[in-house]
Amino acid sequence: MRASQIELEVVVAVARRGGFRAAARELGMASSALSHAVRALETRLGVRLFNRTTRSVALSVEGEQFVAEVAPALAAISAAIARIEAHRAEPSGQLRLNMAPGAARMILTSIIFEYMRQYPQVDVEIVTEGALVDIVGQGFDAGVRLAEFVPPDMIPVPISRTMRSIVVGSPAYFEGRPRPKTPQDLLAHRCIRARMASGAIYRWEFERRGRSLQLDVPGDLTLDESDLMLTAALAGQGLAYLSEPSTAQHIAAGRLVAVLEDWSPAYPGLCLYYPSGRNIPARLRTFIDFIRKGS
Repeated sequence: MRASQIELEVVVAVARRGGFRAAARELGMASSALSHAVRALETRLGVRLFNRTTRSVALSVEGEQFVAEVAPALAAISAAIARIEAHRAEPSGQLRLNMAPGAARMILTSIIFEYMRQYPQVDVEIVTEGALVDIVGQGFDAGVRLAEFVPPDMIPVPISRTMRSIVVGSPAYFEGRPRPKTPQDLLAHRCIRARMASGAIYRWEFERRGRSLQLDVPGDLTLDESDLMLTAALAGQGLAYLSEPSTAQHIAAGRLVAVLEDWSPAYPGLCLYYPSGRNIPARLRTFIDFIRKGS
């Protein structure tokens, strides 16, 4: 016969307080409920735990042995519950995030560093990779991707509004070359091609006035990382198709020139995402709230 935790807590409280009334006040229960719980447990165990008189309640020999063994276990359980509740209330521990390298560059200084300043008890680990991974199976609290790539069984939290990618080249590249005015003009240019995590070559996407098209642009340099593409574009190796935030400071400084801006479509921005149907640890809950306040 198994005893419930409340029955065990009642027995220990009655033993500690030396009576049902005092134990009832400690536990916030009626004395009759405590008496019923003890009697029910004694019946199931087939052992008298307390010797009762009209004036006193005292542990029997069997009761003393029972309480001596049960009380430390209950104390350990209570301490474990208190620690868990503390984690739920106060963010601490390690927040593990998986994201694409470009996403990490976008949010590292503007979001991650500020979150860590506000919640110094949280350690943050960011793992970057181009391909989508099973964040639950690999032990991540959450992921960060463009909204269109968030798995359908995840809960998304928008980080940024719409974004767009633009075609850029260095002033040195454009010396002696006409700037493209339509996407088809790119076929006469050197372009820095992008290989996606799937292995496929990315087709540059354009849209204007309801007309959309994708181009497999020509080029003698293919890279699989946007930072490398940016470096190559700055070095005059060709035109690159990059996210607007990653090129903004270089355009403002005159190191890059944007073209075909009227053909650059907007798309949904970055999202944090996490699994549904589970308790959210405080470190993730506060990170979600932090993002929502800033978005």
